[in-house]
Amino acid sequence: MQTGRSATLTFQVTDDDTAAALGSGDLAVLATPRLLAWCEAATCAAVADEVAAERTSVGTRVQLEHLGASAVGAVLRVTAVLVHVDGRLLRFEVVAEHDDGSVAGRGEVTRVVVDRDRFWARLSR
Repeated sequence: MQTGRSATLTFQVTDDDTAAALGSGDLAVLATPRLLAWCEAATCAAVADEVAAERTSVGTRVQLEHLGASAVGAVLRVTAVLVHVDGRLLRFEVVAEHDDGSVAGRGEVTRVVVDRDRFWARLSR
């Protein structure tokens, strides 16, 4: 797998995405856990066509700064760029931007490619 692979996904904040709905606060603004989930979705999309069907990637480390609030109805573009590959380890830079270009969040997500069957077998022990 080569560095530079990327994906951009677009999301609109709904009531279900808010801190109040997810229990990470009491305001009706985009919750940090949802922002993180969107960032991880972008990392998965960036390498989806490179990971064989019998394999998948799992998140192992996250560093995320939630820099700007996003009201219900706001549209965010979340981009993940693969910046480092070391065997099965994949490190991505992620950024979430509002339509006006302001940054809602940025950070780094590390994932590891695993064999699906071996992963499940370890959990059933």
